[in-house]
Amino acid sequence: MKKHFVFRMAALLLLLVCVVALSDQSASAGSQDNATNQVKIDNFSFTPATLTVSPGTTVTWTNSDDVPHTVVSDDKLFKSRVLDTDERFSYTFTKPGTYPYFCSVHPKMTGQIVVR
Repeated sequence: MKKHFVFRMAALLLLLVCVVALSDQSASAGSQDNATNQVKIDNFSFTPATLTVSPGTTVTWTNSDDVPHTVVSDDKLFKSRVLDTDERFSYTFTKPGTYPYFCSVHPKMTGQIVVR
C-alpha cells in the first residue's frame, strides 16, 4: 500500500513539473511572437525588410535612427506621422495580402508586410 502511495506521489510530482514547464514555454513563445512583430528603422533601412505575419497581427515600427522617418503603405492603407528617434507606429493587419511600404521622407527606404 505504501508503494502505491509513493508511485502516485511521484506521478503527481511529474505531472506538476510538466505543467509548469509547458506554461513557461507558452509564456516565452508569446513574448517571442511579440518581438517578431517589430520592424526596426535604423541606418536608413527597415529591418526586417520583409515581415510575414498572420491576419490580426499588430506590427510596430520603431525609429532607432537619428533622423526622422515615416511608414507609408504604397496604397495609403496606413500612414504614420513623422517619427523622431525612439518613436513608434503600429498598424493591425486584418486581411491576407502583401503590403509594400516606404518612408515618404526617404523614398528609397522600402519594406513589405506579408499577411498569410
